[in-house]
Amino acid sequence: MIFLNTLKISLAAILAIVTAKLLKLDFAVSAGIVAILSVQPTKKETLKTALDRLLAFLIALVISISLFNFIAFSIPVFFLYLVLFIFVCQIKGWFSAMAMDSVLISHFLSFEKAGLHEISNELLLFVIGVGFGILVNIFLHKKRSYIEELKAQTDEKIRLALHRMALRILDPELADYDGSCFIDLNQSIFLAKKQAEENFNNQFSKKDTWDSAYLTMRENQTKVLQEMFKCVKNITSLPHTAPLVSDFLEKVSREYHKDNDVKALLEELEELRAKMKTLPLPLERKEFEDRANLFMLLERLEEFLMLKWNFAQEYILSAIQ
Repeated sequence: MIFLNTLKISLAAILAIVTAKLLKLDFAVSAGIVAILSVQPTKKETLKTALDRLLAFLIALVISISLFNFIAFSIPVFFLYLVLFIFVCQIKGWFSAMAMDSVLISHFLSFEKAGLHEISNELLLFVIGVGFGILVNIFLHKKRSYIEELKAQTDEKIRLALHRMALRILDPELADYDGSCFIDLNQSIFLAKKQAEENFNNQFSKKDTWDSAYLTMRENQTKVLQEMFKCVKNITSLPHTAPLVSDFLEKVSREYHKDNDVKALLEELEELRAKMKTLPLPLERKEFEDRANLFMLLERLEEFLMLKWNFAQEYILSAIQ
């Protein structure tokens, strides 16, 4: 990814310089520098930065042309320009424009005049550089496949956590059942949400919030999953209801994927609860406590599934509208 981005940014600079050369502009290399400085982390930032720099550049032209033409084309006058321009940039928050725009303005010292030709030269350098910077950003930040990969990794970690719960219910001595998996899971969600935010900011047109909303739903499910883990962790025996709950958890883990609206699973959960009510009551205190933990586990599991059901209904409805 770093190598590919390096090639794209370098290409933007090279194309800007070549274009400036073909137009026979003075200081053509400056167009390439402007292109490099115009590439920002996201398309939204690139456009905002480009607009800020354009406004700043127009003001820089007004200040510099006025000073150079009415005083002199000299280094002391350029110093005066810097003071005034940097003061304006500080007030307006155009911090990224100070260096780049001033490099272009410095060309007037070499020209020793600021007529229509010289002003056009600098404007074209600016437009060419910023233009290629924006173009490279359009292709630089397409990470659709990457966010899908991160979402799939997150879903797989949740699926594995559910599978391990099903095993732990039947085996109180299951090795390494210490909740450490949630460290990786939370990290995976963090990375995926960060990429989803970057992708959101890289949209020029319609804002698609699906990925962010999907990952927020998974994040909320993970919080419930941690409560489910506590319930399972407290089980120390094998009550009569354990195989039923374990089998259902295993089924949930198998069917855990982004396109499942979990309606069928919620219906089956209700059937499981009804079946468990018909079983004989526990005779020993330990079985009573463990069956109580299984009951709380199913309560949390319903909450876990409802988060997906509500998400599915909201986005199916919005897609229809």
